[in-house]
Amino acid sequence: MTESPATKPADGEARPRVKNGLKPERNGLVKSLRRCHERQPKRHCHPEEEEVHAAALNGGLYNRPFLESFEETPMLVAVLTYMGYGILTVFGYLRDFLRHWKIERCHIAREKEEQKDFVPLYQDFENFYTRNLYMRIRDNWNRPICSVPGAKVDVIERASSDYNWTFNYTGRVVQEVINLGSYNYLGFAENTGPCATSAAEVTAKYGVGVASTRQEIGNLDGHEEMEKLVAKFLGVESAMAFGMGFATNSMNIPALAGKGCLILSDELNHASLVLGVRLSGSTIRVFKHNNMQNLEKLLREAIVHGQPRTHRPWKKILIVVEGIYSMEGSVVRLPEVIALKKRYRAYLYLDEAHSIGALGPRGRGVIDYFGLDPCDVDVMMGTFTKSFGAAGGYIAGKRLIEYLRSHSHSAVYATSMSPPVVEQIITSMKCIMGEDGTTIGLKRVQQLAGNVVYFRKRLQEMGFIIYGNEDSPVVPMMLYMPAKIGAFGREMLKRNIGVVVVGFPATPIIESRARFCISAAHTRDVLDRLTFKWMGKPDLPLFKWLQLFGKELRIL
Repeated sequence: MTESPATKPADGEARPRVKNGLKPERNGLVKSLRRCHERQPKRHCHPEEEEVHAAALNGGLYNRPFLESFEETPMLVAVLTYMGYGILTVFGYLRDFLRHWKIERCHIAREKEEQKDFVPLYQDFENFYTRNLYMRIRDNWNRPICSVPGAKVDVIERASSDYNWTFNYTGRVVQEVINLGSYNYLGFAENTGPCATSAAEVTAKYGVGVASTRQEIGNLDGHEEMEKLVAKFLGVESAMAFGMGFATNSMNIPALAGKGCLILSDELNHASLVLGVRLSGSTIRVFKHNNMQNLEKLLREAIVHGQPRTHRPWKKILIVVEGIYSMEGSVVRLPEVIALKKRYRAYLYLDEAHSIGALGPRGRGVIDYFGLDPCDVDVMMGTFTKSFGAAGGYIAGKRLIEYLRSHSHSAVYATSMSPPVVEQIITSMKCIMGEDGTTIGLKRVQQLAGNVVYFRKRLQEMGFIIYGNEDSPVVPMMLYMPAKIGAFGREMLKRNIGVVVVGFPATPIIESRARFCISAAHTRDVLDRLTFKWMGKPDLPLFKWLQLFGKELRIL
């Protein structure tokens, strides 16, 4: 096979090939991928780590080091994890047997007795995981908060007397819980400041809802101003906003691709992208995450062989990727994707839901992060729900917006965005761009970048296994075993730390994790107190307990 940009050496030296661009072939081995200039000196690495240095094609695709680290699950930990799920499954079948004979009370949703001769509305076995595994740790999710989701939140305390099937509110509020779960990357989700003031003024003028679609009586002057500002912010010709981020993907991809088209989708793409490509009716082929070799192979095969059976050329080929992958914390290798897209005359759909505002020296997302030309991306998608502290999403690009206005279901049938939400977007975006006359937005972008590097460094010093890019505000920390998912979330809340824990099926079965989302609203003092609670003597028993998630796993 011809060497791809990820493997072709620039200086003639023989280098090891990158396997999948992600994970090693041996258990417990760390593989770090570096993309750097041809003359950048090699760094000294830990003896247990293997570095793969891959030169960019022509030495000019990357203008900065690109470092991502992933560690494959140690063999012993993987075996113990499978055993844990196996034991839970056996007990699940036992409890289902007891429920069937009414020995144990059944809390699950069931078909009515008078409909027993009907075709079942749903398959009861599909809920096996929910009722027997998820319910054990259900208290770690859907926690109600009663404050602004800033650096700290107030959480309403819940209690359950029937093993998490139902919850009762105790009336107590857990105050000042350090918030490491919200996507409030730039700290604009706040109830004070210029954004909140402007939103309140617009609410008094326009109300809180439009009660119409934009094609009817729901198109406000604020919507037009917001779309022009988004296009200016991204550096493209035009942009269009939608009221829901999920629907921005799921309803617009079918308008851009259809029968006779080929969509190449990253295997870790978000559910909204997966739904969108399925609804389009296009042929779908999935490439390994961030693996440019696999992507190039699929592109080459698509052009050579064409459509199945007829072998006619594809009407169009669309590559669908994300800026930051929210479960892995990895950043797309956009320079290489664009190089392949140009070489094989394909189109590129970039989802910047987590990267817009959170990456780049100016907060313009992954394109700004790599210093690329926005015109090289055909379809730029993003959301306002994270860095801007609002709601909805956008599609931006060149010469396609007018087409979407009349062909996108989300544009034709969806209700217009709420006026105060529109004003929140406008005010926060102007703040990031500096058009409000201040440097508050730029300082928040810089604060976020500094917090990410600092927090990741502290976790690594403590011996935890973390995933992702060194500049990603999404920081996954590996837990592996199912029992640790619930235990970790509960123990953190006891110490006023709110975290998100994630397990199967949202992640691979042996890669359960806690996911931290860093914000510019976190001060260095908050991060220091957070890590001090983990490491310091005042909470030494917690540190000993947390070692199970870090250093001892490396020994195994």
